[in-house]
Amino acid sequence: MTASVFEPWNDPEAKPLIHFQNVTKRFGEFTAIDNLTIDIYEREFYALLGPSGCGKTTLMRMLAGFETPTEGKIFLAGQDIAPVPPNKRAVNMMFQSYALFPHLSIWENIAFGLKREGMPKHDINDRVEEMLRLTRLEKFARRKPHQISGGQRQRVALARSLAKAPKLLLLDEPLGALDKKLRQDTQFELMDIQEKTGTTFVIVTHDQEEAMTVASRVAVMDHGKIVQVATPDRIYETPNSVYVADFIGDVNLIEGTVRPNGGGSYAMSWREGQPPLNVQSGNEFSDGQKAHLAIRPEKVSISAEKPAAADNAVQGRILDIAYLGNISTYHVELPTGAVIKAQTANTRRIARRDFTWEDSVWLSWTATAGVLLAE
Repeated sequence: MTASVFEPWNDPEAKPLIHFQNVTKRFGEFTAIDNLTIDIYEREFYALLGPSGCGKTTLMRMLAGFETPTEGKIFLAGQDIAPVPPNKRAVNMMFQSYALFPHLSIWENIAFGLKREGMPKHDINDRVEEMLRLTRLEKFARRKPHQISGGQRQRVALARSLAKAPKLLLLDEPLGALDKKLRQDTQFELMDIQEKTGTTFVIVTHDQEEAMTVASRVAVMDHGKIVQVATPDRIYETPNSVYVADFIGDVNLIEGTVRPNGGGSYAMSWREGQPPLNVQSGNEFSDGQKAHLAIRPEKVSISAEKPAAADNAVQGRILDIAYLGNISTYHVELPTGAVIKAQTANTRRIARRDFTWEDSVWLSWTATAGVLLAE
């Protein structure tokens, strides 16, 4: 039996856990959130991704109850949560600073919220032990926060947030203070814990790699609006705008005008003296319409000779090489002055690299390699 795919957003019967209905939030003259409607489903790991100031933290603070919408409504499990104070919501928020109590042990930090709620002592013991096991912190229960590492403190904050079994856990840049390697390890731990507990996670991050790794769906934000919501692979492979294509990963953006050739095929005129590019697109464009071709560097091949049967081939010289261990990115300048990036996997030792600076090379890609975007 194959595992069922988790895609409640494609099920017309599924009821969202969180529903934002035409929510606007203004601070004086400034509109932080602009008429936003979104659904987040139970057991989903939902990432809000965008540059600083795009409104993602405001959105999260409204869910937590620290801000109220200027207009519109927010529903949690069908209930309008506007009148519900933060401490009465089935929502917990984990901050970037972790905010642990320095004088309390790890065990006491995790138990703190449960004691305040007046949970019976033996239940507290069981719950804290369960959280310590879940976050693999059993050995550190008696230590104070300053006696453990940043990554471990992060797990304590997570254990404390999950101890009260919230319906929803909000994570505001939770891995911001960790170094790259630890962050990557912790991302997988987060996913593992989220899956084991079945809690709905909403994470705010400006780190696209993080969002792409952990999330079931990514919502890309810009100026208080959500520009696109989709699974990470769809966001990467079929962005709906130049903004999303440019924000996620590395991309070449070629601007030009298109002429339809029938059957979803287009000829794109882009630079004087260059033959038009052949592009296949599911989106419809009219004759002479301005468009952008977004093409990922790993979909551009680099070769010394002109490829015999390529849909698109352009010649240029290597301006720069970024060596990233597993891959190399070549910045190739065309005679027109345009620079196109091509990426190759380094399967061989670096001493045997095929191309170097100033070499003349051919870049080629298929008609379906890129996405044609209107804006």
